[in-house]
Amino acid sequence: MEEVKAETKDVSSEVLDVIAVKGEVSEPGPGVAVCEGRDRDKFFRLLHPWTLTTPTGNELEEAMERLKEELPKRGWKIVEYGRNSSRAKTLELTADHTGKEFSVNVEFWAESGEKRKPMLVVNVVSACYSTPGGERIKGY
Repeated sequence: MEEVKAETKDVSSEVLDVIAVKGEVSEPGPGVAVCEGRDRDKFFRLLHPWTLTTPTGNELEEAMERLKEELPKRGWKIVEYGRNSSRAKTLELTADHTGKEFSVNVEFWAESGEKRKPMLVVNVVSACYSTPGGERIKGY
């Protein structure tokens, strides 16, 4: 599991490098999640949710376009890009890595009111993995 955690962190770092915007990045690292419909004692996937917050949204909107243009050059296939169906019509990108077993979803949350600054909400998720020979999953 430690190898998958390290790879998940590397994938998140790659996405942050492409975003190329200075701001406040949230701290939590990857966490273990269940694989729907699979034995939760033997199968797992890793999720790495994080946010990047900036004082203004202009650079974040540009970063979304940069992700759309640059991720395919790094082995990603853009699965979805555009405004989602939420009330806010949030700009959203979803991509799958063609060589690694990872997906990423990025949403641009524009300013809304004085309390919330613009941010990118990033979710990196691995494929499902099985534990080696009889080990049980810890840490859900």
